[in-house]
Amino acid sequence: MNDRMTPPPSLLWFRADLRLDDHPALHAALAGGGAVIPVFILDDEAAGSWAPGGAARWWLHHSLAALDAHLRARGSQLLLRRGRAETILAELACQTGARAVQASRATAPWARRQESRVQAALQAAGTALHLHDGTLLHDPATLRTGAGGPYVVYTPFSRAARQALIPGDPLPAPAKISSPALHGTALGALKLLPTRPDWASGLRAAWTPGAAGALQRLTDFLDAALDRYAGARDRPDIDGTSMLSPHLAWGEISPRRIWHALACQPAGQGAEKFAAELLWREFSHHLLWHSPHMPNQPLRPHFARLGWRDDPASRAAWQRGCTGIPIVDAGMRQLWQTGWMHNRVRMIVASLLTKHLLIPWQQGEAWFWDTLVDADLANNAASWQWVAGCGADAAPFFRIFNPVLQGAKFDPDGAYVRRYVPELGKLPTAHLHAPWLAPPAILAAASIRLGATYPHPIVDLAAGRARALAAYADIGARTGAAPAAGK
Repeated sequence: MNDRMTPPPSLLWFRADLRLDDHPALHAALAGGGAVIPVFILDDEAAGSWAPGGAARWWLHHSLAALDAHLRARGSQLLLRRGRAETILAELACQTGARAVQASRATAPWARRQESRVQAALQAAGTALHLHDGTLLHDPATLRTGAGGPYVVYTPFSRAARQALIPGDPLPAPAKISSPALHGTALGALKLLPTRPDWASGLRAAWTPGAAGALQRLTDFLDAALDRYAGARDRPDIDGTSMLSPHLAWGEISPRRIWHALACQPAGQGAEKFAAELLWREFSHHLLWHSPHMPNQPLRPHFARLGWRDDPASRAAWQRGCTGIPIVDAGMRQLWQTGWMHNRVRMIVASLLTKHLLIPWQQGEAWFWDTLVDADLANNAASWQWVAGCGADAAPFFRIFNPVLQGAKFDPDGAYVRRYVPELGKLPTAHLHAPWLAPPAILAAASIRLGATYPHPIVDLAAGRARALAAYADIGARTGAAPAAGK
């Protein structure tokens, strides 16, 4: 039992906010005056089908290790538990005498339901749950249109978000955190890492999970890439993006810290475009907050009746990066090797799956969820629906990316394709993005045998486009929107 003169401890419930810098819930816990007990709970049962996928679990393991090291450097440590959050937090409150649990607010539907259960369990134990805005720039419940409803189009949302944004200065990481010694679960016992086969070597080579890695990534981006970001962000063959997405997904860096750092940079197209991308992330979470069915159902309900195809063989070829379409295969292999894919290529591979192949967007969303280190429920669902044409701000919904033209435009020298599809490495650039159109002599000189060393395309692009336009024309007729030619 706590001495009457000593403030009771506070439980700091870490979720997707694995940092000490700019952490409102942490500062609220410290403001209580008592000891702070940092705890992370792996609650796969609550998350259900949206529990972290394989690549995200690899990241989570290393992020938790980094967070624990940062806590230990300040006189604390991370308490790990596995199970139902409401049960564990209520037990810890009774065990430690904590009268408050501080945590960051979530937007995922399963996490919001979890918050309700935690609040009820804690209330029964005489403890309060306090939720803070620590993962977004805005509270999605409060940003509304003039009519009082949620925004469903990005441009007016971004305009309103900028006008409403008063982010303030980021909160510093505390120098010291006093915590009692409690027994938790060993990190290895959470079994977040792959065993056999160990498919994570590419992830280890590409990433440094943790808050320190996030801050270094931000610094490098601002110093080396921001001024050319507006033009370079669409080029997968060069390092033109921030690659902060997994750090944001796990909350190793706050969007307020990024926004503040961006505001300190010279004005320019790069800074403006990057700010717009941060607001697109905000928009995705805004959509998820107001449409919790978004990960499973189209935001435009009539798209549930689109003539989707059941084609396991084509889906498997797409997953393996064996479609016979080089820019698509490069993207899917980059995803498998590094747990990440360039954003422009994400749009190309998603368009091929949902348009040329007419495979439901939910199947692509599920594959990305398992293979992306930056898997974020709001971003993943909103982006897949945008490409499939059934989401918010998705006009023209019948847009169909031509992967050959996209490859030639955004990988003009073929460096990206050659890196991830090395069997095409000797093919001249003029034929690299459509090897099936190359003369036999050119293929032979490059040691390529279509159907043997590299597959034939799994879909005729012209026929697939025509089939998709017919399917979308039917949807257009139902909605009163008539499709025109795709790009």
